Amino acid sequence: MPGDRQEEMAAWFRSLEPVQPKDMVGLWSGVGIPSGHPLDGVLENLNWFGKRFHSDMRADALLFNWRPGRLVALEPSFLPIGLAIKIAPFGRTFVARGWFSYLQKVLRARGTTASLRLQALDGVETAAMVYDKQPIVDYFRRIDDDGIAGMMCVHDDPRRFFFQLRKVMD
Repeated sequence: MPGDRQEEMAAWFRSLEPVQPKDMVGLWSGVGIPSGHPLDGVLENLNWFGKRFHSDMRADALLFNWRPGRLVALEPSFLPIGLAIKIAPFGRTFVARGWFSYLQKVLRARGTTASLRLQALDGVETAAMVYDKQPIVDYFRRIDDDGIAGMMCVHDDPRRFFFQLRKVMD
């Protein structure tokens, strides 16, 4: 059942070591971790690349592959998270991927879209990315030297979206 998978993933996430915000600075490639969340598989279908964290503790929350070798940061507020969750099945289709590739120019962010800070989760302080214009916080925990687990929390939604980030070497 999806609820069981959500609980299992949340327990795994809590078992990981916290991360300091300064350790997040850089470019990270991402992949979703199936957990029974409606957004499972959507980001990958839309050519999600990952996230970029800047030394001033600002972040490009959503980076996508636009053209080979070219990343584009998108503005998360252009598609409210509640709507994105409701239309998630469409987000996994070939048609959605095609439309999204055309819309990326319009959806492009005009600057960073989130802040990185230390924030408590279940009594443990860890790096968290707080979206500027969405009711979303991504919490981070360390998997290994180059890997970080992420857990996206949407205000007033008990479901969690899990993902993994790997540091991209320059």
